[in-house]
Amino acid sequence: MADLARLYEVIEPEATALGFELVRVKMMPSEAGDGGEALQIMAEDPATGQLIIEQCAELSRRVSSAMDAREEAGEVLIEGAYHLEVSSPGIDRPLTRAKDFANWAGHEAKISMVKGFDGQRTLRGSLSGIDGDTVIIEDAKAGETRVPRGSIHSAKLILTDELIAATQPLDTSGADEILEQEKADD
Repeated sequence: MADLARLYEVIEPEATALGFELVRVKMMPSEAGDGGEALQIMAEDPATGQLIIEQCAELSRRVSSAMDAREEAGEVLIEGAYHLEVSSPGIDRPLTRAKDFANWAGHEAKISMVKGFDGQRTLRGSLSGIDGDTVIIEDAKAGETRVPRGSIHSAKLILTDELIAATQPLDTSGADEILEQEKADD
């Protein structure tokens, strides 16, 4: 099992050096179907809240180099084979940081609580924000609900028309200058 806190310590400076903020670092089963694991890194450019493909590639190269250097020095960061996945959080982004709950207040969210939480296990409704370390959501069934951030297993925004309207689009400069090329006859 990988030490996520240690991975975060290795990855965060690489993201910061590029001007990005980490949204999530997570180990998960690989989608390659090989039984291995994937190290998923979600990051964003604070100016846009997203990363474009070139930024993902740049962060991937930096993280790979940093991890390789530590492994060459004898530190085992992840046992066994793994795939590195670097991505933008997307429009229906996970909510992982305190500022995410504040920044996305007013939008619909789904919050799943950790096992053993005393109360409703899944909450869905309008995110009201955060007070200290307590997340506030206007749950469709339970009304205003306050939950400690430490009791949240996962949280994410729900794709709605309002969220789409509020989300800054990716850089589309040059999109109106697409040139079509005719296929040359053989």
